[in-house]
Amino acid sequence: MRRVFTQARPLTALAAALLLAGLAPRPGAARVLSLDLQAVEAPAFGGMAFGASGQYERITGVAHGEIDPADPANAGIQDLALAPRAPDGKIAYATPFVILMPIAADRGNHVLLYDVVNRGRPLAPGIYNRGGSASEIGDGFLERQGFSLVWSGWQGDLPPKNPFAFPAPIAHAPDGGTITGPVRKDFALFTPKPSLNLGATDLGHGIAYPAADLSAPGAVLTERVHQADPPHLVPREDWALADCAQTPFPGTPSPTHLCRRGGFDTNHIYEFTYTARDPRVLGLGFAATRDLVAFLRNETADANGIVNPLAGRVRITIAHGTSQSGRFLRSFLDLGFNAAPGGGRVFDGMVVHIAAVRLALNQRFAQPSAAAMQHEEHLAPTQDFPFTWQTSRDPLSRVRAGILDSCQKTRTCPEIFQELSSIEYWNSRAALDTTDGAGHDLPLPANVHLYHFAGTQHVLGLNAGPCQYAQNPNSYLEAMRALLLRLTARLETGVAPPASRFPRVADNSLIEPAEAARIFPHIPGVAGNALVNDLPVMARGPGFDPVRESGILAEPPVAKSPARYDVRVPAVDGDGNETDGVRSLALQVPIGTYTGWNRRKAGFAEGDLCYLVGSFFPFARTRAERAASGDPRPSLEERYGDHAGYVAAVNAASARLSANGFLTPEDAARLRAEAEASDVLR
Repeated sequence: MRRVFTQARPLTALAAALLLAGLAPRPGAARVLSLDLQAVEAPAFGGMAFGASGQYERITGVAHGEIDPADPANAGIQDLALAPRAPDGKIAYATPFVILMPIAADRGNHVLLYDVVNRGRPLAPGIYNRGGSASEIGDGFLERQGFSLVWSGWQGDLPPKNPFAFPAPIAHAPDGGTITGPVRKDFALFTPKPSLNLGATDLGHGIAYPAADLSAPGAVLTERVHQADPPHLVPREDWALADCAQTPFPGTPSPTHLCRRGGFDTNHIYEFTYTARDPRVLGLGFAATRDLVAFLRNETADANGIVNPLAGRVRITIAHGTSQSGRFLRSFLDLGFNAAPGGGRVFDGMVVHIAAVRLALNQRFAQPSAAAMQHEEHLAPTQDFPFTWQTSRDPLSRVRAGILDSCQKTRTCPEIFQELSSIEYWNSRAALDTTDGAGHDLPLPANVHLYHFAGTQHVLGLNAGPCQYAQNPNSYLEAMRALLLRLTARLETGVAPPASRFPRVADNSLIEPAEAARIFPHIPGVAGNALVNDLPVMARGPGFDPVRESGILAEPPVAKSPARYDVRVPAVDGDGNETDGVRSLALQVPIGTYTGWNRRKAGFAEGDLCYLVGSFFPFARTRAERAASGDPRPSLEERYGDHAGYVAAVNAASARLSANGFLTPEDAARLRAEAEASDVLR
């Protein structure tokens, strides 16, 4: 294995060849000024070769760029005009990046797959490569297909030790003074803690906004068990801005920690509102992503002659975002950042995975790791209208808008594959992405294809400690692999993708939560669920623009009226399994009931939705066993007869999924082999 550190010289021969071929740099077309190529590992993965793609190399570096706050393309970035500037009036930034690409320029599929990091973590290798992770190659699916993968920093509140930390500048008042403002923090804990870091959220950790004053004048701490409960005020003498991890209350004074007498338990929601200082210009992360990908796609070399490693290799660009990073992509489009500097699109295609809403990034004192769920961080500013891709009319606010409004004006909209788990319907109001909020379906735009992975939870293997029931093991990863190839083919040849599959009001596959609970079978020891994440239109202050999910927040927000959206969920059959969407092999040949909801258990606000975890309730093995327990669902024996019958059902289902474009041949063969080797009805 060869490693070359902090050198650009190995690329100068390529630079000369490209320049001789007439592919000279286009100054000003992209705003990346220079590349600092810090490490090249060639070959990567111990020299492993990946079929026709051959060996891969990994390039690690930092892209240095600048933003012109006077450019209309950057005008919507919150507080950009208040960031420190160079003498020429520009705002400099630096973002770390990693490129993983075939060593041979003539190999691979010439598709740049930009994996938006989630809280600083690459996710595509762990999703598309079976057995893979950010550090493990797994089965090398992405590499065997020939993708060139790119990651870069965009989240400006990540701790510096994170390899994808993006050091966003701090905004200052026009006179250079400190900016202060309200910050509201919600905490719902998995384990008790003596004190809380003000940079933490329920799903991730960032750099805290420090309190402007340790005495915290006007700050308020409340607690309640359930989200719907009235908050109880914690007396001022029972909390302090302090760290109590090592020192008992009142602890060691700290502007970035909150300590409570007696500590914080797992049964309460804690809400702390305080005056903070030094907001970061986090919206700059959108522009940095736009400019880096546009540079890698279009430019030959930087201003210093350092060659773009992907120069001449990219025909198509696809962005992948999961959960938080999928919400990044929705906001990226909403705010107009898919228009490349110099013209054209940044991304030709997008996989927007398990993301039904937008991101809290382009806001003063933004908390981009927060997610508004039924129990956790319920009022986080991510769930404001618009929800739909196309322009629609909000039945409550009467505003007309859509996520694609900006890219339609510049003709830069990508081909979009939106993928939803069942959790998004129950805990993220995904039905509003395809309805008008008043119980009526809306058509999807021609460039949007929506796939609901029926009967799935947010991601596999979550911490189910706070939840009552076993988590849902139904996998959508096989369908994701197949759909990525179908999106690539769509962009390369124009071939039609699989038809959208998601529940609709018109055919009664998208129904009221109470109706879903009524239909759900009476499984012994299991209560049906009618609880969903619901929210009225919130007033977040005169400085906030909900249509762009941007601006200056007033805290806490207040409901404009008691009116609620019509939030619906997928219909279920007599087994409790969902009837519409992309129904995986596990759902077509079930061994139990797979839900998109779970409930919190005693000691964890019992009864509220359990964040991003679904449930699994296995079928009885025999008719006698189910009769003895009172389970109304047919047993495995009644469904399949014996092991051979189960395997035959799996083979038939895998053939259907393959024919419909939701299963690759290699995954179909593996699933059939796993069914044969399983102990189902052995």
